Amino acid sequence: MALAWPLAVNALLVQSMLMIDTVLVAPLGQIPVAAMGIASAILAIALGVGLAIGNGIQLIVGRAFGSKLEDDLAIAFWVGLFINASVAVCFFCIIEFFGPRMLSTLTGNLDIQKLALGYLGITKYVILLTSFTQVCTAFYSGCGNTKVSLKGFLIEIPINAILSYLLIYGVGDYGGLGLEEAAWGSLSAVFLRAIYFYGVVKVDRRVDLTYPIERPFATEIRSQLSEISPIAANFFVLFIGASIYQLLYAQLKLSSFVAITLIFPWMRIGTQLVSSWSQASAISISQALGSNDRHHLNNFVSICTRTALGLSVVVAVFFFLLSQFIHLIYPNISIETSADLKAIAPLYILLPIIRGYNSVSGNILRALGDSNRILKLHLITQWMIALPLCALLVLYYQVSIFWAFAVMLIEEVLKTYHFYQYTQEKLSQTNGVAY
Repeated sequence: MALAWPLAVNALLVQSMLMIDTVLVAPLGQIPVAAMGIASAILAIALGVGLAIGNGIQLIVGRAFGSKLEDDLAIAFWVGLFINASVAVCFFCIIEFFGPRMLSTLTGNLDIQKLALGYLGITKYVILLTSFTQVCTAFYSGCGNTKVSLKGFLIEIPINAILSYLLIYGVGDYGGLGLEEAAWGSLSAVFLRAIYFYGVVKVDRRVDLTYPIERPFATEIRSQLSEISPIAANFFVLFIGASIYQLLYAQLKLSSFVAITLIFPWMRIGTQLVSSWSQASAISISQALGSNDRHHLNNFVSICTRTALGLSVVVAVFFFLLSQFIHLIYPNISIETSADLKAIAPLYILLPIIRGYNSVSGNILRALGDSNRILKLHLITQWMIALPLCALLVLYYQVSIFWAFAVMLIEEVLKTYHFYQYTQEKLSQTNGVAY
């Protein structure tokens, strides 16, 4: 829990960071909001891939920390930084050289294209800086010190909010420039967070990050990539799958799509606690494997799973209360949208319990080195079963919102049995064979 709660707060702060510009830009009008929405969607892919790579680095660092081998810690940091920075440079170049073409494909409105291009022209540097901060976050989380990254966010978020507000709307004789100034506020805040992490790494005497020259860098890159690649690919599968769900739900009647749009942010926020607990469990397991401590691994995994289910029940109770008072949060929604929200309430209340079990099982399997199997499971259940089923129900049979939304629950149920089988099988292998 000591590992999990800073991770949970981090995740919530990340959500709030993404919402700051949206809230501040909203009064500027529909075109700036639309431009920022399109630009943010492009940035979300780049930052999400970096985050997925960071999750892989985190597990490698955890094993190195558990084994108390400083050379392995240094290798994990520098190789991870090289991989994440390389991916960030690729996204930077894509935005630099193909940004106008991408935006013209996404929208035919020239005003939106111009504003979005200006916003991306500044925030593309956020991708480069974040590649460094994500690796630092993964490194200290893998070492069991999740509070380091929390302090970094506590520096970044207020500065981002204050700077963005002042730059957008101006102060004194300075009138502000609108959307582009929001980008400068975000970039300045991320830059300060990068400086914070640089200072932390420089003054931290507990670890020596000097790279061991006798270990070939290219060999270590190949080794680390083999573990990180399935995790990053898994992010792409789930991210694109979630986007397709959204596109399919957009084909429902307007009130139904509005209802799903209103409940999705709450679902993302509500699952952060269980997700953070799952990550903390994976870090602890990686550290135990690194120190070759397998005596209590089965019992520890059982405790982690039961705790995740308990936290999931708490989230489900929160969603139940949300369903009872949602008319107070959204008092001006139509009668049809309100009816649709009531129709899907049993589904979004039950979903976090099943998803919570799958989340902790998936993170445990990643810590045990079985990322490829998780990727295959997501590909089969989501892309070969759930998404085609959803498309058939929505586009051909034109079902109600309940059955369309129920497909996500069906997908999670299909995963649950296999996650249980895979976890038991992998634990028996890990306890019997050296990692």
